[in-house]
Amino acid sequence: MFARFSIFLFSLFSTFVVVACSTASTPASTPTENPATDPPATQTPPTALPASDIPTTELAAEQMEATCEDPFEGVRVSFNKSSWPDTDFCKHSVPLSEFFSGGPPPDGIPPIDAPKFETVARADEWLEAKSPVVVFSSNDDVRAYPLAILMWHEIVNDEVGGEPVTVTFCPLCNATIVFKRTLPNGNVLDFGTSGNLRNSDLVMYDRQTRSWWQQFTGEAIVGEMTGTQLEFLPSQIIGWDQFKQAHPNGQVLSRSTGFVRDYGSNPYVGYDSIDNNPFLYFGVVDGRLAAMERVVAVQIEDTDIAYPFSELERVRVVNDDVNGTPLVVFWATGTKSALDSSSIDNSADVGATAVFSPIVDGQTLRFEPTMDGFRDVQTNSTWNMFGEAIGGELTGTQLEQVVAAEHFWFAWAAFKPDSLIWTGVGG
Repeated sequence: MFARFSIFLFSLFSTFVVVACSTASTPASTPTENPATDPPATQTPPTALPASDIPTTELAAEQMEATCEDPFEGVRVSFNKSSWPDTDFCKHSVPLSEFFSGGPPPDGIPPIDAPKFETVARADEWLEAKSPVVVFSSNDDVRAYPLAILMWHEIVNDEVGGEPVTVTFCPLCNATIVFKRTLPNGNVLDFGTSGNLRNSDLVMYDRQTRSWWQQFTGEAIVGEMTGTQLEFLPSQIIGWDQFKQAHPNGQVLSRSTGFVRDYGSNPYVGYDSIDNNPFLYFGVVDGRLAAMERVVAVQIEDTDIAYPFSELERVRVVNDDVNGTPLVVFWATGTKSALDSSSIDNSADVGATAVFSPIVDGQTLRFEPTMDGFRDVQTNSTWNMFGEAIGGELTGTQLEQVVAAEHFWFAWAAFKPDSLIWTGVGG
């Protein structure tokens, strides 16, 4: 809790400094962009959704028909109820007793609502070769979101290639997930940090209905939207050097966020040690793997499967078939942990993963590692970590990325207790 609360205290102090400085009399000068002191950009207030426009699942509809006088009667809660006067706690799909305050109040860890971006050349002035970045692309708009920044904000509400998305990072679960913000009925949500956790995972809230959403599952679990599911979008974590080589014209989230933060530092020093215990997690850890083992996890229809980093590091490529769906999993060195040293760039290289469909023109390719990448056995074409053929007969071919995410095992198992684990057979 200390680490998360320290982030909030830093936020509170920084806000005071920015406000104080903005009210002081200063000589007129040409404006310059300063990532440490620029005030937040003016933002349009979110628009509340009409109740008739809220999409619901059958479960949520049943809950909405129910009424209650006191949703907290007989319930021991461990969060500040007074912070949520507009949230309908009568509608919830999980027990309210499962939520715990992580320390900060709502948006005490402030999301970025008006993100600014810079060129690869500009970002290269401060990012190191193995600095971890989240990569997401839509309609040929490729963007990198450094974990050095996401560590202090956890949510970025963005629009990429015309698609409203939210890029999320929960340090406690090592979970980086991108969601579509547009609902099936066309309404667009924007998200904030609730300050609460469930199974040690970030609980988001939408500003339109004040409903609570589980970051790990993308499902609304408290409030009007209960039962509504956000759409997952494919993304990956990769080292900076690999990103800039593959996407020299990409855009990079800037440190000019309007907040004063020690970007690049890690307040959770040593948290990802394999012998560590998860923070604010009160469930039973699935003993099939160490709690803090990194896994890349995939859901194919009703089957969940986790690929441990310890196995992936050994084989580097996994050719798999899950419920009749072919998959290929790549692993490569070159990406630092964001949760090791006090400085992310001084942390251990934990590697990175990517999951793709190996089907090209109706043919299922089989892959194997090379000295500096991967190759397919059928054509001997070479491929990079972004699933792009960069040499040989298939040069320029792009594999279809599969929705997958890197997590700590304890968190994946908490939400997916029936998950399979790849054990090194069939690679």
